[in-house]
Amino acid sequence: MQSKAVRIDRHGGPEELKIVEVDVGDPGPGEIRIRHKAVGLNFIDTYQRSGLYPFQMPLQLGMEAAGVVEAVGEGVMHLKAGDRAAYASQPPGAYCELRVMPAKSVCKLPDGISFETGAAMMLKGLTAHYLLKKTLPVEGLQPGDHLVFHAAAGGVGLIACQWAKALGLKLIGTAGTDAKCQLALDHGAAHAINYSTGNFAAQVREITGGKGVKVVYDSVGKDTFEGSIDCLRPFGLLAVFGNGSGPVPPVSLGLLASKGSLYVTRPTLFTHIATREATQAMADELFAVVESGAVKIPVDQRYPLADVQQAHRDLEARKTTGCTVLTL
Repeated sequence: MQSKAVRIDRHGGPEELKIVEVDVGDPGPGEIRIRHKAVGLNFIDTYQRSGLYPFQMPLQLGMEAAGVVEAVGEGVMHLKAGDRAAYASQPPGAYCELRVMPAKSVCKLPDGISFETGAAMMLKGLTAHYLLKKTLPVEGLQPGDHLVFHAAAGGVGLIACQWAKALGLKLIGTAGTDAKCQLALDHGAAHAINYSTGNFAAQVREITGGKGVKVVYDSVGKDTFEGSIDCLRPFGLLAVFGNGSGPVPPVSLGLLASKGSLYVTRPTLFTHIATREATQAMADELFAVVESGAVKIPVDQRYPLADVQQAHRDLEARKTTGCTVLTL
């Protein structure tokens, strides 16, 4: 079987993204073959393309998608041919019409959730889940607590704004424009700070009556790291889960001592979804909160698969909000 797919033969800019024809065979033990209806676009895709996260070449990009299962391999019990399904998964390879992949990361998609929503929500929604539910400060998070979430108008951010509100948390979102700040507020952020126009750490202190917050969730990295540290109260946690502005430089542990016995972690989604059981449990919570209406998945941009280069340019230029999908 033939499938159109997006491949790179070397690390570089969006111009390296090429549409190619690939052969797709039958699934082996523990695998499925899935025909995609929509594919999610994520910042991690640009890291893999550029070489920030290096991979062996050639590389087929893409970490999440939704579609219909065509065939299942030996030992796969939770899926069958004809099932609607969605996933966020290693290895990359979702930018295509059809693929064979490990079944353990693939979940049945409830009938009430569209393919576009499914493709847009898995990686970003599961990321919001492991941050707000599992990457917690030593003192925990209770209703009424403030937290800081950078890039609050992005795909993960807009989901986190809504989910934090549903959990009774007061999310202080940051973004690079006033319009993006308003978007975060519209999705449930308690406060929004434009970090391109002032000292966000000072504003966080002001909002919290000088105390600071228990936790900062930071996908921006290099540009926000120092300010993020300054937002934290004693025993606070900084969770750096992305590198939008570049990786954080080496840190002196003495800084964490001088700022109040702070904690820093660098979590990844794929540690949290290493087993089928863990993936399914997290996906069940995500599906439930989306089906309840408490969290809506904003698909703000759609690009045909053939326009993948432009999609990457727009994502890196911060021209996108919410979630973006490649359509087939």
